[in-house]
Amino acid sequence: MSKKHLVFIINPKSGVEREKAIQQAIDTKLDMDRFTYEIDHTQYAKHGTVLAKEAAQRGAYAVVAVGGDGSVNDIVAGLIGTGTALAIIPKGSGNGMARTMEIPLKEMEAIEIINRGNSVMMDIGYANDRPFISNAGVAFDALISKKFAKSERRGFAIYSWLVTRYMWTYKEWEWNITIDGREMKEKAFIISVANGRQFGYNFQIAPCANWTDGLLDVIIIKKFPKILGGMLVMRAMNGTITNSPFVDHYTAKEVTISHPKLKLMQTDGDAHECANSIHFRIEKGVQKVIVP
Repeated sequence: MSKKHLVFIINPKSGVEREKAIQQAIDTKLDMDRFTYEIDHTQYAKHGTVLAKEAAQRGAYAVVAVGGDGSVNDIVAGLIGTGTALAIIPKGSGNGMARTMEIPLKEMEAIEIINRGNSVMMDIGYANDRPFISNAGVAFDALISKKFAKSERRGFAIYSWLVTRYMWTYKEWEWNITIDGREMKEKAFIISVANGRQFGYNFQIAPCANWTDGLLDVIIIKKFPKILGGMLVMRAMNGTITNSPFVDHYTAKEVTISHPKLKLMQTDGDAHECANSIHFRIEKGVQKVIVP
């Protein structure tokens, strides 16, 4: 029986210690009777997409994204439509999609999931034809994604500090929103279009989201008294945010969000410039992913 080939894609900026831990996990746990492997390193932004595409063209069984949602996003962009599976070793700061898929955060356990080889076909969301795996959004979450990207340090403490710092001064806009043809206007703090359940750190923005159901979950956090921000965070952490009177929840196949001043959005935690109208859609079951 011929062995299946894995291509691990790692961002060298993640540090020498992390790379050593990955290598040790491969050496200790990967089933060498069934797999061959190589390790590729990204050299620049979006290089993961190029490396994943090349790996698929060479007939790799799976590309293993070693990183967070942004790294997984880059790799999926190179894999869609190829038949090569995605596997994840969660090494980002938030790891929202890995947590949604219940992929272990420890390297050794994540490798064991790859050994077992259980796979499903996952949905992929698109925001103006830019793919996303976990969530995309405008308003406050896009601002925080931008600030977080510029931060020298990572982790939950920094993320929490940014949210607290900017929440009090943030001015909500009135957005034009169309959900499967239904038009509405809403003054909103966050509008999140989700395929996965959380931003990361167990902050569940869309606790009911299902990444294989062919639907997007739209979470609108309306303007709320800022003094109640802590209550909303608590609800997000325990999976009850959609029960808040300040939160509306919809499911849809297509969503359009627009505002004359819109210039910034985020996909999978990466902020980037955008047009003042964004069209979101979902494609059901287009990418094989290895899960527990």
